[in-house]
Amino acid sequence: QVQLVESGGGLVQAGDSLRLSCAASGRTFRRNLMGWFRQAPGKEREFVAAAWSRGYAYYSDSVKGRFTVSRDSAKNTLDLQMNNLKLEDTAVYYCAAGSGTGSAIAAQTYLDWGQGTQVTVSS
Repeated sequence: QVQLVESGGGLVQAGDSLRLSCAASGRTFRRNLMGWFRQAPGKEREFVAAAWSRGYAYYSDSVKGRFTVSRDSAKNTLDLQMNNLKLEDTAVYYCAAGSGTGSAIAAQTYLDWGQGTQVTVSS
């Protein structure tokens, strides 16, 4: 089992930047895939970005070009740099980890989840 703790959320204005961090502990060597999801009020949890242990990254179309995911396997961390934030980016952001088997954009692929951190973008 892997424990995930997110940090870095907050209240920002549209156009600002914010960096989220996720610290992993436990049997992290079994988790080749780590990702970020988000859930806005009244909406389903949606995929944001994912990073494999070998360095490959993948993004949803809604954040591509604005968000950058980075993984440090030695430190067991996963960061999400969010630039040019928009109102529609407001959500609770969750860090997740999986073995790497299955689709990276599907929540059911991930075995471990953090508690989430709130990101609120105001106009």
